[in-house]
Order: sequence, then structure tokens, then C-alpha cells
Amino acid sequence: MLAALMALNSFAIDAMIPALPEIGQQLRVANANDTQMVVVAYFLGFGSTQLIWGPLADRFGRRPILGAGVTLYAAFALVCALAASFPLLIAARILQGASAAVTRVLVVAMVRDLFEGEEMARVMSLTFMVFMVMPVLAPSIGQAILLVAPWRAIFVVLAAYGILMLGWSMLRLPETLRDEHRRTLKWRDIAAASWETLKEPQSRGYTLALTFASGCLVAYISSIQQIVGQAFGRPAAIGLVFAAIAAPMALASWTNSRVVGRFGLRRVGHSGVAAFAAVTLAHALAGWAGWESLPLFVILQASAMIAFAFCSANLSTLAMEHMSKIAGTASSVQGVVATIGGGLIGLAIGQAFDGTAQPFLWGMAGCTGAAFVIVLLTEPKRLFAGPIRREEIPPEAAEPPPEI
Repeated sequence: MLAALMALNSFAIDAMIPALPEIGQQLRVANANDTQMVVVAYFLGFGSTQLIWGPLADRFGRRPILGAGVTLYAAFALVCALAASFPLLIAARILQGASAAVTRVLVVAMVRDLFEGEEMARVMSLTFMVFMVMPVLAPSIGQAILLVAPWRAIFVVLAAYGILMLGWSMLRLPETLRDEHRRTLKWRDIAAASWETLKEPQSRGYTLALTFASGCLVAYISSIQQIVGQAFGRPAAIGLVFAAIAAPMALASWTNSRVVGRFGLRRVGHSGVAAFAAVTLAHALAGWAGWESLPLFVILQASAMIAFAFCSANLSTLAMEHMSKIAGTASSVQGVVATIGGGLIGLAIGQAFDGTAQPFLWGMAGCTGAAFVIVLLTEPKRLFAGPIRREEIPPEAAEPPPEI
């Protein structure tokens, strides 16, 4: 259920990719690069409200706040379907992403409510696995819809998915927030919890590293249609290319859930960041040397996204490791930084598209290099460290989960 809730976002983003040229043509978008805003606007909205959803969930509980957010997600999907102009579509996409932010905040918070350490990373990896399977399916689903209906029908399908998840979660989802962890909505308490999230070195460091990694993901999603269609001249191959890159990423996420308990959060997560930086640098150098082709692009980009799968869930878990008593607010603060920061970084890389893959490749290499340096500075003495022994777990993380 949590994975399917998270997949609301990947479906809302990736199903749009085949429709971008048609949207631009029908809504009279003069600059082809501007159609990227259909994707980027969702990310910006997604990051804008997480600091609202988190404190609300820490006060009123996870279930009612989740229900409100998913209801708004479905409603704004219908507004997108009816949009008569490109500015209105972008505004509705921002609001749709702002509503869907509730799933990111609460899925992470609920997993933190129930699990700790390597077990939390294992569950997060399984959740992200389904989240990452959606990019394999969503472009093909979007393309299939376009064969029989206009692009607006994709948003109708998104609304139907949101309504389905609303019903499922309200019927089956237990409340995971412990009564003693409920917080007030006084601005001083929210500010104190937010400051604690930003002040705590591990939370701050891994959130910043995750921000640069997220920038790579946004850049890839927003640029891939133009890279395949214009840089390589193969627009019809977008669905196959997207699936070929996303499928190994989903498999890597499942593999992470199997190995993180044995080798430890830091060893697996730090290795993932290092591999991410190495592969993206090698890819940029290959493109600079003139060796780039569509098959090589797919192989190296798939390798990079495999490494991303090994670092994303683990960096998120490490950022939340000491945040159990303020899980909702901490998840929202971290989400705001990572999502808006990653969205802006990805937008900058995407807007640099010049008909070749070079700006994208060097942007990816720069982001992953920055992520690795931040990880190194965050925990230099625990780089590639093995599993945490039970006695090393902080007291607040060792609390038993609530009975549900």
C-alpha cells in the first residue's frame, strides 16, 4: 500500500513524457524546452508543501492527513485534464504535486514510526522498488492512452488512480503515530523541530547529498524525451529506452533491500554514491570523446540509475536515523530541501539542453561528485562502515514500534 501511494508520484511524472510534444503543440508552446515545465512544475509543487503536511500529520495523525492530500491530488488531476492554456496546466500541475507531497512525507514517516536502522532501509527499498517499477510502465501506459485518446485522458487516469488509492488506504491503513509523539501546531514547536532537523549533522548532511542525487533524477526525467528524440533522432524509441533504464533500477532497489541488512546502511549507501559519481563521470567523458551512441547512452545511464537505487533509500534512511520523535516534521523538512533543491538543479540542467546530451551528462557528473563529497564530509570516520551493532543504536531509535 505504501509503495502504491508513492507510485502516485512516479506515474504522474513519467506518464506525461510521451505526451510532451502533443501538449506543446496543442497549447501553443513556442520553445520546446518549456514543455519540460510539465514535469518540473510537479516537482516544485511537490517540494513546496511538505513542511505543511509533516506538522499536520504529527498533530492529527497519519490517516486523516493522507486522505486529504490524496483527495486533492485527484481533484487537481482533473483540473489538468480540463486546462485550456499552458499557464493553467502548469499551475494545476504545481498544485497536484503540492497535494501529492503528502505521500512522500507520510510514507517515510510511517516507515520510521515502525522500523529502525537496516530494517527501515530494507522496507524503504521495497517501497522504492515499486515506486521505481512505475517508470518502466508509465511511459508505455501514457503512449497507449495517446493511441486511443488525447493527452488529457492521461490526467483522467491519474485522477482514477488517486481515487482508488484513497479508498484502499482509508479502508486498510492503520494509524502509526504514537500518542506520546503527537505534537502541537504552535509555530514555536514547529520551528524548533524544523531547526533540529537542519541542525543535526547527520540529518543535514545526508539531506544535502540526497538533494544533489534528486537533481540527477529530475534532470533525467525532464530531459530524456528531448535527448532520445532530438539528440539521437529516435523519438519512437522513448518508451523502450525509458523501460530499459528504469527496469534495472527497480531490480537494484529490490537487491538493496536484500543486502543492506548484511552489509549495513553506510557500506551499501556510500558505495552507491561512489559508484553513481564514477559512472556519471565516465559517461560524461565518453560523450566528450565522441563515443556516444543511443545503445551506449542506455547502458551507461542504466548503470548510473542502478547506483542511484543503491544510494537513494539508504541516504533517506540515514537522514531520518535520529528523528523518531519528530518524524513527520523531519520528513517534511528533508523533503522540502531535497525536492525543491533537486527540482531547481534538474531544471537548470534540463534548460541547458542544446540538441546534444553533453549538458545533461556533465550536469549529472557534477551533481554526483558533489553528493559524494558531502557524504564524505558528513561522516568521514564512518565511510563505508558495516552494520550498526545493537548497542550503537540511539536510545530514541530503539523504542518499540506501536501496536497496530
